[in-house]
Amino acid sequence: MKFAKATAILVLATSLCACCAAVRTGLDNIASYERIFRGKRVGIITNHTAYNSAGRHITDVFGDMEGVRITALFGPEHGIRGTEAAGKRIDSQTGDVPVYSLYGKTVKPTARMLRDVDVLVFDIQDVGARFYTYTYTMSLAMEAAAENGKRFVVLDRPNPINGLTVEGNILEPKFASFVGLYPIPVRHGMTVGELAKMFNRQGWLKGGVKADLVVVPMQGWRRSLWYDETGLRFIKPSPNMTNLKTAAVYPGLCLLEGTNVSEGRGTGKPFLQFGAPWIAADDLTVRLNKLGLPGMQFQPASFTPNASKYAGEACHGAEITITHRDLLEPYWTGILIVNEIYRMHPDEFEFRAEHFDCLCGTANVRNAIASGSSLQSLKESWQARLKAFLQIRKKYLLYPE
Repeated sequence: MKFAKATAILVLATSLCACCAAVRTGLDNIASYERIFRGKRVGIITNHTAYNSAGRHITDVFGDMEGVRITALFGPEHGIRGTEAAGKRIDSQTGDVPVYSLYGKTVKPTARMLRDVDVLVFDIQDVGARFYTYTYTMSLAMEAAAENGKRFVVLDRPNPINGLTVEGNILEPKFASFVGLYPIPVRHGMTVGELAKMFNRQGWLKGGVKADLVVVPMQGWRRSLWYDETGLRFIKPSPNMTNLKTAAVYPGLCLLEGTNVSEGRGTGKPFLQFGAPWIAADDLTVRLNKLGLPGMQFQPASFTPNASKYAGEACHGAEITITHRDLLEPYWTGILIVNEIYRMHPDEFEFRAEHFDCLCGTANVRNAIASGSSLQSLKESWQARLKAFLQIRKKYLLYPE
């Protein structure tokens, strides 16, 4: 599968700007690792985000490597071209180079899918939130590689919302799902390469298997950088992850997926605006602004989604303005937004409890909101496990501040 048509468009757009850091992704550094791939049959887990800084897609880069043959492609949620709707199951495609869906009949490569593969490569842009599914596409593929004797290579990419800030409670094992499999916080502050090392060495893969893992690191990336400071072009990783501002609030506003409030899907500002037909927009924004949430303000908003919740219905709520992104606490903000809407509209508001709890990785958040318990005490209760996670995390960090 070639992405050549898009490549020409991206060459200029991906040029490094003079005011930004010159970050080279793992894909940019692949030439130093050619020995791993020479003479091998390569399977690539990827999508539309896997371009290098020169605007070349991974399939073109590997296709030009001497002695390397691409024998299979694997696509995550949203498909290999990143156009399918959230949650939509995707079928595999046959052809000279089969494209296997890892978001359809299976989310983990099967032995049959891997029979013509010697080395399995992962290169997809993540967004830095625990419940973004690409991370688990990677970890389940690591399991499959370990179980079938295949080397696994991760081509690292930036955490777009920086690699310093860590926030939220640690996932409880009984809430493990495809939106959160391992005991990490909602905002983990790690790259996919660092996460791969953690999942592997901590023994979190099923059965404690260990992949033959190679991480091809970036060059020039520092943990303090946001994506627009890397010099790389932001390619939206999924249909509703439209820009960096969206990614910045996503670790909290995604909680609205577990309620009957629209998170703005089907509009031009997903996750940056939210509402429902029954919300009093002016009252909500007054209440939210009184909370003094760090790094953001709210203004009344009305919108009509063309898809997802309340498609075709006028919704009323709030729009977020980010005033200082380094101060954001998006997960905590998401909890407080849900709480305020619950308090204002107890008869109309509904939890989609199972999904909400899986997103939070605990039932404690929903229970605290429903019972009117102290949310500040809830936040304090998760700090000890978060501190323990930070100690584990240190062992796997690859880049300086």
